[in-house]
Parts: sequence; structure tokens; C-alpha cells
Amino acid sequence: MAKRRVGFCLSDKKRKRMNLTAFADLCGHRGIEVVEIDLCRPMASQGPFDVIVHKLSDVIVEAEHDSQSQHLLANFQEYVSTHPDTVLLDPLPAMTQLLDRFASYRIMNKLQNSLRDRCVCSPPYLEINTSDQSAIREAVERKQLTYPLICKTRVAHGSRSHEMSLIFSPAGLSDARLPCVLQSFVNHGAVLHKVFVVGEAHFTVERPSLKNFPLGPCDRKTIFFNSHEVSKPESCSHLTALDEKTPRLPPPSEDVMVALVRELRAELGMALFGVDVIVNIDTRTLTIIDINIFPGYEGVPQFFSSLLSHIESVLEHRGTVPPPRSPAALPHQAVL
Repeated sequence: MAKRRVGFCLSDKKRKRMNLTAFADLCGHRGIEVVEIDLCRPMASQGPFDVIVHKLSDVIVEAEHDSQSQHLLANFQEYVSTHPDTVLLDPLPAMTQLLDRFASYRIMNKLQNSLRDRCVCSPPYLEINTSDQSAIREAVERKQLTYPLICKTRVAHGSRSHEMSLIFSPAGLSDARLPCVLQSFVNHGAVLHKVFVVGEAHFTVERPSLKNFPLGPCDRKTIFFNSHEVSKPESCSHLTALDEKTPRLPPPSEDVMVALVRELRAELGMALFGVDVIVNIDTRTLTIIDINIFPGYEGVPQFFSSLLSHIESVLEHRGTVPPPRSPAALPHQAVL
């Protein structure tokens, strides 16, 4: 029986962090050959591939202004289009929309409606493209966003995407770095639940997060921070320090998490992604605050075995998977 071949198209950083060599050894014992794809060479000469696992975020973002990245992306897309039997983990259109927080926040808003009976929500938010301060203030009031506001870059990839800020008053809105998303901050007891999805399986890892802040506008200066540093497992930032009297919330219900992941998988048509959720300290509502493409899976010891199981399942059921829902079905959100 011929070996099944799985191509991996990852950045050097992602490949090392994942330890692809160790994963290839694991696959080899199950009759699966792992091939590292070089986009600088024609892919047809490196194939055939039964499955391709990729994270082309760098290439997709840079292709907007870099001709070499455009060439690399075209090389990849040409191979995929001429080899329809090759399964792609995950579809490029699905991944591309998650690189844009304007698009991913519309998805979160849509999930809020479909999971309302599960007490799942996403905070009110606003897409900002203008520097007109009066227009921004008017939109914040119209959308009934509450202070403090958390400000995130529109592009959800790269080191700059982790640069965020907390804005405490209308005057602080001038600190927003455009284009961006403004989102009502939700007090959550400085605990972030990172949900890592691998096919049918999911794993929830607890991480530090921002501490609670008084609700409502105040004259406090804008706080700039790096979300990656704040939410590292070993983080001890002053921004995550809680008062000892603050009650510790119970973790999210597993039934609710299963429903959330099931809905997201159907909506995105993806198998490798993460979702960041928090629990509102006042209402105990599960709140979705971000969706991530092919995350690092730090703290998930079962990642290799789960990924291998999903790849084997894909190979077994190839050609029988239904298409994902169309991204065009997303509701429109006003943009400033």
C-alpha cells in the first residue's frame, strides 16, 4: 500500500514551534509521509499530496503589497485549483476572513444570535476607519458601547496585531490607531479561556488576562499593552493582578463549549483554529472576544495525536465532507 502524503506549508517560526520533525516521526509509524512544502519551487514537482496543512497568514497579508508574496500565493492557489482531490486544511477563503477583525467580529456577532439560548454572547463593537473624532464619539454612543473600550488593530496577524489599548473616556478615543475595532471591555476576573480546536476535538487552556476595571468613563489615561505578553502562561503583569477579594468564577460549562465549537466549525468550515472566551464576572455569561487561525496549541499535550487522528479521518472520508457555509451570509456591520 502506497504511503499517504501530507504536505505542510508553514513559516519557519511556526514549523519550529510546532516541532514538525517530531510530528513527522509520529506520522511515519502510521504510514503517512510528511513533506515540507517549499513555495519557492513548483508544487507539482513536490507532490502529489493527499492533504495539505498550512498557515499562509504571512504570505496572504504581504501579498497585498509585495510581488514575491503574490507569486508564492499564486503558486499555492494554482496547485490547489488543479488538484481538487487534495484536501486543504483549512480553506483559504475561511482563513483569509479571520485575518480581518472586521470580518471575524461579524462572525462572533452572528454566533451570539445562534447561541443565545446557551447564554453565549460577544461584546458590542464598532469598526473604525475614520480619524473624525466627532463621528467616532457619535458612533460609540449610537452603538451603546460602554467604557472602558478595548481597541484592537483591524489586521489580526503579525506582532502589531497583539498591540492593544484600553480607552477610558471619549477624550481617549484620539489614541485609537486606525484602522481598528473598538469593543466594550467586559470584567472577567483576569482569566482567559483559550479554546484550541483540532477537528472534532477541542481543548480549553486557562491563561492570565486583564484585571477588572470600574465601568463607565473616567479621566484615566489610555493603557497600551501587548496581549501576547499579558496572556502568557507565566505572565505576572500588573495588568493581570486582581484584588484578593475578587471571587474566582467557575470554568465555562463543557456542554456550552461543545455547542460553541460545533457552531464555529460549521460557520467557518475550518478544523484548526482557536477561540478566546471569557466569563462575565457580573452575568456569568460566556463571552467570545476573538477567533484565531491555526494557533500555537501551547499547553495542549494531545495536539500531535489529535492532529494525526483528524488527518486520518480526513483521508478516510475524503470527498464526503459538506462545503462550509458561505462567508457572504455574514450580516453587515456599519463601518466608520
